[in-house]
Amino acid sequence: MLSLRPHQAEVVEKLAQGFKDGHTSQLLYAPTGFGKTEVAMAIMLEEAKKLKNVAMVLDRIVLVNQTSTRLGGYGINHGVMQADHWRYRPYEKIQVCSAQTLESRDNFPDVSLLIIDECHVQRKQIIQFIKDRPEMKVIGLTATPFTNGLGDTYTNVVGAKPTGELIEAKWLTPLKIYIAKEIDMTGAKKVAGEWSSDDVSERGMKITGDIVEEWINKTNEVFGGPRKTVVFASGVDHGRDLVRQFNERGYNFVSISYKEDDEFKAETIEDFSRPDTKINGLIATDILTRGFDVPDVMIGVSARPFSKSFSSHVQQMGRIMRPYEGKEYGLWLDHSGNYLRFRKDWDKLFDEGVTELQNGAESAKKEPTEKEKTEAKCPACKTLWVWPDRVCGECGFEKAQKQILNVPGQLTELEMTKREAVSENQKFYSELIFYAKARGYKEGYAAVKYKEKYGVYPRGLHTSPAPITHKTASWIKSRNIAWLKATGKA
Repeated sequence: MLSLRPHQAEVVEKLAQGFKDGHTSQLLYAPTGFGKTEVAMAIMLEEAKKLKNVAMVLDRIVLVNQTSTRLGGYGINHGVMQADHWRYRPYEKIQVCSAQTLESRDNFPDVSLLIIDECHVQRKQIIQFIKDRPEMKVIGLTATPFTNGLGDTYTNVVGAKPTGELIEAKWLTPLKIYIAKEIDMTGAKKVAGEWSSDDVSERGMKITGDIVEEWINKTNEVFGGPRKTVVFASGVDHGRDLVRQFNERGYNFVSISYKEDDEFKAETIEDFSRPDTKINGLIATDILTRGFDVPDVMIGVSARPFSKSFSSHVQQMGRIMRPYEGKEYGLWLDHSGNYLRFRKDWDKLFDEGVTELQNGAESAKKEPTEKEKTEAKCPACKTLWVWPDRVCGECGFEKAQKQILNVPGQLTELEMTKREAVSENQKFYSELIFYAKARGYKEGYAAVKYKEKYGVYPRGLHTSPAPITHKTASWIKSRNIAWLKATGKA
């Protein structure tokens, strides 16, 4: 039986209110792993119970099949509009449609509600179909609402809780990020503001060996052995070169691209999805950025630099953030430079989510300086530096007051004595959790208070409570007094 989680039910209520307010076309933003498909299925089921015709449009065959399989798993009757599909049942109230099939046949279904998956991929015929039927209700689904022109189709944005809050509530998995040896894109050609695919692929192949070596080091260091991995390669040739070098080291990686037939790709992804798969990792350029739902993937390798496509960066990272039993965090190895390139945009999305559509397309980002790149990572373990004090919360390395060590090359850790002390921000967060539990406060209290002090939500920190110290208790008391004075209740 289909049952929505609280964060999913919340957006359904917001969409219902939006329709009541007169918005016929609405966009639902929610991060990858949120469960947008479940939300869509629940909405379609309710409409079908009212004897209304509804349809969900998807732009890839694999997504059509996945959605149909999930509907069937919940025992929901539906038909599929896709060439030669065995589930062609035009009489059903719920239809799952291939965008390409609808366009080639010029045969759009007569529905009262249309749901469009990955609506940031704007298709002219579907947009025209919406414009020709102003009375039809429309819901667009996306994790990356950054495409120019979305505001011309959708008049209301319903945003899910920000990524940080969903991680805090354990609906998404946090990432542990390592800044790795970067593909050098200095002087590379650009086409429409994005690096040319030929240049990206050629330059990516120059560090294939480094990518393989870093993966071997980190998967053993962090997990004690190989874990399911997806690699976003610079191009088809780069992907095949990675497969060759991974295989030479004894690891089973498979590359999938537009050059392989759909049956091979579908069978490979199905095999990889099994808990007992013998495939260590999949390698692709863009195939895995949409509709790839394998929650037990533990590692993502970013090896495809983007100059302006923040949306592609977000889609890639989202593949690793799906929750799974026993999965405390995902490991993100950044060889592309994308994380630092888009860090400000990502932090804003992480903390605030999306509440309105922005005008204008994505634009090329200014490259971080070498100084910014150096200061962004721990000199010892190369973890992204997110701690406000001088102690790395990952390995315990302490920065000198006026000195930053720079260790170029691989992600190997410096020989140093392991520090037993936990960083000040981790201790503060653990004490807030202890305080909240002792008083029966809601789960998010500690994260909110942490942000009140440091300006960001806690990232990469564990949630084990620690007895509260006088220092932290005094800080909480001071904030409570300040709030009382501000509200006139002192």
